[in-house]
Amino acid sequence: MELVTPSIGLIVWQTLAFLLLVFLLGKFAWKPVLSAIKERERSIDDALEAAKKAKEEMARLTNENEALLKQARAERDVILKEAKQLKDQIVSDAKASAQAEGAKLIEKAKQEIDSQKTAALAEVKNQVAELSLQIAEKVLSKQLEDQKKQEALVSDLLKEVKL
Repeated sequence: MELVTPSIGLIVWQTLAFLLLVFLLGKFAWKPVLSAIKERERSIDDALEAAKKAKEEMARLTNENEALLKQARAERDVILKEAKQLKDQIVSDAKASAQAEGAKLIEKAKQEIDSQKTAALAEVKNQVAELSLQIAEKVLSKQLEDQKKQEALVSDLLKEVKL
C-alpha cells in the first residue's frame, strides 16, 4: 500500500521538484514557447490577411478583365460597324462613279454617232449635189445643142431676173 499512500517526505520533495520545474519552465521555456505561439498566431493572421487581400485583388482583377472585355467587344462592334459603313460607301461611290463614267461614254458615243451621221449626210449631200450638177450639165448640154433653144433660155432667164 505504500504505492497508493505516499509519505510526507515524498510529497514535500515532489512538490519542491514540481515548483522548481515550474519556476525553471516559467523563467526559460514559457516565454519562448509563448512568443513562438504568438509569432505563429501572427503569421497565420498575416497569411489569412494576405489571402483575403489576394482574394479581393483577384476579384478586382476579374472585374477589370470583364470591363476590359466589354470595352473591347464594344470597340470591336464599333470598328466592324465603321468598316461596314466604309465598305457600303466605297461600293456606292464605285457604283456612282461607274454610272457617271457609263453616262459619259454613252454621251460621247452619241456625240460621235451624231458627228458621223452629220458627216455622212454632208457627204451624201455633196455627192447628190455633184450628181445633180452632172445630170443638169448633161441635160442642159443636150437641150442647149440648138442655138435657138439657148437664146430662148437666156431670154427667159433675163426676164425672171429683175435689176
